[in-house]
Amino acid sequence: MGIYLNPGNTEFQRALNSEIYVDKSLLIEYTNRIINTNMQNICVSRPRRFGKSTDARMIAAYYDQSCDSSKLFKDLKIAKSKEYQKHLNKYNVILLNMQDFLSETNNIDEMIGLIKNRVLRDLKLRYLEYMEEDNLSYSLNNIFAYTKESFIFIIDEWDCIFREYQGDKKAQEKYLDFLRNLLKDKPYVSLCYMTGILPIKKYGTHSALNMFKEVSMINPTPLEAFMGFTDKEVEELCKEYDIEYKEMKTWYDGYHLSKEVSVYNPRSVVYAIMDRKFSNYWTSTETYEALKIYIDMNYDGLKDDVIRLLSYERVAINPNKFQNDMTTFASKDDVLTLLVHLGYLGYDNINKEVYIPN
Repeated sequence: MGIYLNPGNTEFQRALNSEIYVDKSLLIEYTNRIINTNMQNICVSRPRRFGKSTDARMIAAYYDQSCDSSKLFKDLKIAKSKEYQKHLNKYNVILLNMQDFLSETNNIDEMIGLIKNRVLRDLKLRYLEYMEEDNLSYSLNNIFAYTKESFIFIIDEWDCIFREYQGDKKAQEKYLDFLRNLLKDKPYVSLCYMTGILPIKKYGTHSALNMFKEVSMINPTPLEAFMGFTDKEVEELCKEYDIEYKEMKTWYDGYHLSKEVSVYNPRSVVYAIMDRKFSNYWTSTETYEALKIYIDMNYDGLKDDVIRLLSYERVAINPNKFQNDMTTFASKDDVLTLLVHLGYLGYDNINKEVYIPN
């Protein structure tokens, strides 16, 4: 067990210890289906406080071969899945929270160097004879070639560079090159699960990481039910904790991802239950000054559309040209698409319209 290589299941145990825990373990049923296939790379982007890190640690705890997670999962939904035992604690897991590395460094070169050094340090404790000093990808190739042991990569806050180095295109390109060289077409990768707020950055019409299946608030298929708390899950919580379900639905049922699936912001639901009152728990965690910057751009009458949205009308958009960053805007569609990814707007992917969620 290391810090980044096979970090164990302690963090997921903490989530299970929480007073309010919603079982999202069937997400693993999907990741089990795509292991060692052409679809083994997936990037799931959701707004902040929508359970991204909890899911990442759940997946790590399930696959990590350095621990026994059977007791943690035995009462969860995934335990009834046909492939449950086949993959339980059978893989090497490399779990990286990119925000941690970014916070410890001053530039992208330092950040990438720190990631390499720390993962190599963990690998050396177990695979020293196969290691190539200072070359992470080559070392992983060696390990796989001689031991046939592959790796599952779980990358949380993958997009922190694009949020905090918004105008530094060179830094962004170096970061994408690093991820591509580490993950693309590598025999040692059995699965890569990435999560963040933004989808994968595009350059022109192509992506540097075009091997990923992307799941987002714009295109949530096939994981709609795992993008937040579903209506059924919230109704069950309300019954358990004697909270008025209709009132909860009025306040927080704001993200309609398909005809069948509508999700609630998990933070809002949990805090409403804990405090036994309804309030703006999610929006209270971040200033609206960031929104003002985008609205003030006023592309193509954007301010008029914002007024329409505030009047509970819907606005048609084309999200396809959005470049998946926070600075490249060519139209009001780009700005409104960003606000969908940030969670300030909901998106109706049938009618291609945005609206203000509850």
